[in-house]
Amino acid sequence: VVEAYKRGLRPAVGYELNPWLLCLSNYRAWKAGYGGKVSFLKEDLWKVNLSDCYNVIVFLAPSVKPPLAAKLLAELPDEARVVAGRFPFPSWTPTSTLGQGLEQVWAYDMKEVRRAARSGAEGSPV
Repeated sequence: VVEAYKRGLRPAVGYELNPWLLCLSNYRAWKAGYGGKVSFLKEDLWKVNLSDCYNVIVFLAPSVKPPLAAKLLAELPDEARVVAGRFPFPSWTPTSTLGQGLEQVWAYDMKEVRRAARSGAEGSPV
């Protein structure tokens, strides 16, 4: 979230349910000089409406990616970009990637993800 803020993305908000991780995130943001500029909220990602988000960064286990992909497809606008750290979305083709190994990230433009999903559905037998 801090890195997103440094790169000009506003607002920069993180969601976390684990109180320890929430506290650690707020502490690290404060220590880096970004306290009050970024926000970390104790919210359930599955219950948050993401329809007004244009930049989403996720760092979640592979088992969570398929249901999260469905949520993002349903809620994000076409102009949104999703960046996944450490693990890619298994059924999406990234627009770009950066890094390698544990430091790799995958970027997905929702318009392209939707276009690929539509063309895949059109090409499959009924």
